[in-house]
Amino acid sequence: MVELKTPGEIEAIRAAGTVVAEVLGTARAHAAAGITLKELDEAARDILKKAGATSPFLNYRPRFAPIPYPAVICTSVNDAALHGIPNGYRLAPGDLLSVDAGATLDGWVADAAVSFTVGEGSEDDARLIAACEDALRAGIAAATPGGRLGDISAAIGAVGRKGGYGISTDLGGHGVGRTMHEDPHIPNRGKARRGLKLQPGLVIAIEPWFMAGGNDDCYADDDGWTIRTGDGSRAAHVEHTIAVTADGPVIMTLP
Repeated sequence: MVELKTPGEIEAIRAAGTVVAEVLGTARAHAAAGITLKELDEAARDILKKAGATSPFLNYRPRFAPIPYPAVICTSVNDAALHGIPNGYRLAPGDLLSVDAGATLDGWVADAAVSFTVGEGSEDDARLIAACEDALRAGIAAATPGGRLGDISAAIGAVGRKGGYGISTDLGGHGVGRTMHEDPHIPNRGKARRGLKLQPGLVIAIEPWFMAGGNDDCYADDDGWTIRTGDGSRAAHVEHTIAVTADGPVIMTLP
């Protein structure tokens, strides 16, 4: 069931989103060659603690997961697209890193993600990341009252297909609010003018992720969480939590 939020509830989600933005900014600042993914997770834990927030990721266990998620952020490197578990891997120059973070503050959740390269990256990686960011902007622009959920999916998919990137519809955007994953599901490609009518009060996470090889296939790694590209190509992932308002979409996960 889709739940519309009140203006006060939207402001509470925005407060959680500010914490998420700080976590992602800290991860980007710390992500240098030689730093472990586990160290990035520890830095994120410090930010959450200081803000009086918790992570909706930690101990989250959906039906597909063999174990509860053991960290407060997801760190996905190179061919890992989503849900990478922070471990002892040391970042290397040129790695493509996607960091996904959430925060629960006073009972309300926000969720966002960024992708970037460690040090100087390749032109191909820069184009892939830019395409994801362009798709995120297009998806947000389509989130207007009176539109349809399919308008967001179509806008994202058009950018990805133009770039020749692979797009899976299994995992995508979602409702956000009292929990991290609420209705509706928002695929990263679809048909415009189809699906749920967008109304003020709808709060959703829009999260394009593309695979550089052009193949739409992906698979879950042995850890049961990490989603990898089926062809071994690199992937990028970006995300914002946004609110649909009478005046248009408002991003909740900005600093």
